[in-house]
Amino acid sequence: MTLTILPSYLSSYARKTILACAASAMISFPAFAEDTVMLNFVNADIPSVVKAIGAHTGKNFIIDPRVTGSMNIISQAPVSKDLAYQILLSALRVHGFTAIEERGVVKIVPEADAKTSGPVVGRGMQISGDRIVTQVFTLQNESAAQLATVLRPLVAPNNFIGAYPGNNTLVITDYAENVKRIARIIASIDVPASTDLQMIKLQYASAVDVSALLGRLMPETAANPANPGAPAKLAIGVEPRTNSLLLRADTPALITRVKALVAGIDIPTAANGNIYVVYLRNAEATKMAETLRGLLGGAAASSAISQAATTSSTSTGAASGAVSAASATAASSQINSTIQAYPSTNSLVITAPDHVYNSLRAVIDKLDARRAQVFVEALIVEVSSSTAAEFGIQWQDISGLNRGGTQVIGGTNFGAPAAGRNIIEAASDITSLGNGLNLGLVRGTVRVNGRDILSLGALARALEADQKNNVLSTPTILTLDNEEAKIVVGQNVPFVTGSFTQTGNAANSPFQTIERKDVGLTLRVTPQVTEGGTVKLKVFQEVSSVVTANNVRSADLITNKRSVENTVLADDGQIIVIGGLIQDDTKNNDSKVPILGDIPYLGNLFKYKTRNRDKTNLMIFLRPYVLRDGKAANQLTGERYDYIRNEQSNALREGESLLPPTGGPLLPASPNASATLPPTTTPPTTPEPK
Repeated sequence: MTLTILPSYLSSYARKTILACAASAMISFPAFAEDTVMLNFVNADIPSVVKAIGAHTGKNFIIDPRVTGSMNIISQAPVSKDLAYQILLSALRVHGFTAIEERGVVKIVPEADAKTSGPVVGRGMQISGDRIVTQVFTLQNESAAQLATVLRPLVAPNNFIGAYPGNNTLVITDYAENVKRIARIIASIDVPASTDLQMIKLQYASAVDVSALLGRLMPETAANPANPGAPAKLAIGVEPRTNSLLLRADTPALITRVKALVAGIDIPTAANGNIYVVYLRNAEATKMAETLRGLLGGAAASSAISQAATTSSTSTGAASGAVSAASATAASSQINSTIQAYPSTNSLVITAPDHVYNSLRAVIDKLDARRAQVFVEALIVEVSSSTAAEFGIQWQDISGLNRGGTQVIGGTNFGAPAAGRNIIEAASDITSLGNGLNLGLVRGTVRVNGRDILSLGALARALEADQKNNVLSTPTILTLDNEEAKIVVGQNVPFVTGSFTQTGNAANSPFQTIERKDVGLTLRVTPQVTEGGTVKLKVFQEVSSVVTANNVRSADLITNKRSVENTVLADDGQIIVIGGLIQDDTKNNDSKVPILGDIPYLGNLFKYKTRNRDKTNLMIFLRPYVLRDGKAANQLTGERYDYIRNEQSNALREGESLLPPTGGPLLPASPNASATLPPTTTPPTTPEPK
């Protein structure tokens, strides 16, 4: 190894002599305190070279233990201290190492570790040479993600370049000289696009039709799949008020091509009649034809009457003739322009002059827009609570029934026989007692009307019950904007409406007339989406059920019914309450024996008390979601499809030791379902709109 630093004032002969002695003796000469030195390192150890140059330049170095090896540095002319330091940095870069300056210390580390420690500089940075720096570039015109792909090969493999799409910026960590070079490249690329914007006014053809035709014929209007996010080379817009095309192209040559093509299209109709066929994408052809015919007739009459009014203002005597001429002009315009619907292909057949067709075509393009869909979720929540308490003692003595002569029988009994708490009913059938604690005193049996019953002397009953119910129903429905939708979940129950009974010797057979009605849950809704996103809902909600047991005499079935019909406004995804019922029913019943029941404490043996309280809370909520595109509809459908498919899987029983698997129907995997959605066992919730 040879490491030599020579002062510049030595003669050429002296230098050669010293270098020859140093090479043969393998010794190191210290640097002289001069501004310029000669560098000559041949197979010198890297830490030794750093130490020697540090002694000459006065810089403090920290050397990473991974920095090893040897290097060669030869200078043919004296160099300054600053240049000697830059030469060291360049030599380190060749060997895969770099220097990081911070707080008066220079750290020598492997190049791969430098990107986490380099200083962050601005556009007007003063740092140069082979030092690692980080710079952030904010782009004004180009896409940072696309430009990062272009610049990545220009950055050292161990260094970093990345794009942040949030604010369209590039972050680059590399050597200072290379960062300056990349900055010049970015400045030359990130400039406003040299696009040309032109307007072409059409005289005969419809701008809407020509725009659709150019979009199909010219591939430059489509986005490049190899460069996602980049704008198309050619963009075509329509200005229907002036029947003009607005063009934006990357090159003037492309504008020239479009102009030549449009000039060949915008000519008078070559056929004998102006007959046009317009295929609709979303609207219904029959309704569209009716609207356009009304618009055409109204516009023609208004124009003719306006001309007649102008004529009559100049000659009052010709007013009646002008109005007649106006009617004739309107009729003539309607004859010359016809609009027919062809439902088989959902298209319109229009016969009209060019200027009339161009006006109609602009109206059709605005009306034939994709209609939003509204997903309406109704939440019917019913929470009911029922508490009951019962306590009483009853007495009875009927043992004298089997004795001769005059006997005395009697007792107390409370409650109807069918209520399950009457002592007489319990003596006849002990199984008729109701729920709760029942304590009795029995003294054999007695015979009553040829039947043996228990001689029940006393009956004590105690009962306390608490029952709570929580019912949640969520009927949902999806419909088009301004289209009524209806969903019914329940039964179709027959109700008798009339009957005929045979009397005398009449040969007619008796019969009954019935009417079937839906009993269950009914939701009927008509949504209307406003321009601001608010949803106007015309709602009819009904919950009905058949009363299975009642003590009220009626001619036919009795139904419970709760219904709400109203019109409300709601924001997209907002939950609103549209109706409710809070009912609290309390019943207290005290029965006692006169006089005996009023005795303090002892009177409780001759009383029977019941307490009942029924509390019902019923609320009906509504939540609309606006689905403006197919992506939102697919997401909603996929979530609910996965949910019901998971419920089906849980319902299928696996085979056991004695029972084989039953199998069952199972929905196939949904093509619209998101692959990242985990299976759930709870009803899905609709996401927030985007």
